[in-house]
Amino acid sequence: MRQYYLDELSFLERDNLDSFFKRTLKASVLGDVFWLEIPQDLLAPAQLEHPDCGPFYFSVILEDTSVRFEFLVRSSHNMHCSCIAWATPAQRQFLLDFIDKMIEDELISA
Repeated sequence: MRQYYLDELSFLERDNLDSFFKRTLKASVLGDVFWLEIPQDLLAPAQLEHPDCGPFYFSVILEDTSVRFEFLVRSSHNMHCSCIAWATPAQRQFLLDFIDKMIEDELISA
C-alpha cells in the first residue's frame, strides 16, 4: 500500500491526534479509522463520472504509536469500481498539506 507513515508517536501525541481526527474527520465503524474527504474540485475524471460512488476519501489509520495516511482514493459506497484509484498529483498534494498542517497544529514531533 502506498502511504504516508508517522511512527514513534508519544502517548500525548497519539491522544492529540485522536482528538483532532474526531473533530475534523469522518469516523468509520472501524474504531481508529477515519476518512478525509477529497474536495469536489480535486476529483479525477473517473471519479467525476461516478457521482453515485462519492463522496471520495483518503483513509487515516490511527494506531497505538503510529498513524498512516493511505494514498488510495476510496469510494464511500463501492469497493470495486474503476473510480477507485491512486491519488492524482493534486490529490496527493492535498493530503500532504493536510498532514503538514496537522503536524504543526497538533505539535507532533514524531
